[in-house]
Amino acid sequence: MDDADGDAVPGDGRDETETERLDRNWNEILQELRVIQTGTQILTGFLLAAAFQSRFEELDRFQLTVYLSLVVVATLTTALGLAPVSLHRRLFRQQAKEQIVRYADRVLQATLVGVALTLTGTVLLIFDLVAGPTAGFIAAGAVLVMLALLWLLVPSRARTRMSAR
Repeated sequence: MDDADGDAVPGDGRDETETERLDRNWNEILQELRVIQTGTQILTGFLLAAAFQSRFEELDRFQLTVYLSLVVVATLTTALGLAPVSLHRRLFRQQAKEQIVRYADRVLQATLVGVALTLTGTVLLIFDLVAGPTAGFIAAGAVLVMLALLWLLVPSRARTRMSAR
């Protein structure tokens, strides 16, 4: 993929080899994983601790179903966020950086979906508990719309504008 100048992606303003580009991409993914893991682990911890609160016994069937679903989604999201590190460990020094970066990118995108579901569901549960089911669905819908705007629409529009240049 390298051209004669040693530039992995000609015209991108970087003078790097394919290996250097993959290393840079892996480091960027690791930084993103560090950010997402902190929030995911805190939210998962909150959800796990909630079962030991005195008001937990007051949950109705719907709230209990939402809560247990959130525990599963948050736990799976945490596991997803750790998966690229595990893959890197297993493939360390196997000349597989390109596959690791490609896999980690996909897993990171799936992790973001899990975070969005966990955030939305947590808002649903809390608003339902405090203000009732209607408020819960309205608040959860607002969070979901906000996440879709911030995580999907804004980056998509930025990419379209960059492509137009």
